[in-house]
Amino acid sequence: MIFERVREIICSQLDLDEDRVTMDSNILEDFDADSLDLVDLVMSFEDEFGIEVPDDQTENFHTVGDIVRYIEENT
Repeated sequence: MIFERVREIICSQLDLDEDRVTMDSNILEDFDADSLDLVDLVMSFEDEFGIEVPDDQTENFHTVGDIVRYIEENT
């Protein structure tokens, strides 16, 4: 499932326990990530799922759910 793979990538890159990552988790606020972390995550999602995310679209990625829904709609 897409959520599980997104969660694995987030946990790996931000050094988090999987139980901290839910669909409602706010990437910047809940994980103390910054905009550079988000860019790195997006590049990993692009590689993993074979998609391209326009720069203006990343502004809409606030929660893990936002990312999962975008990937579901674009794969």
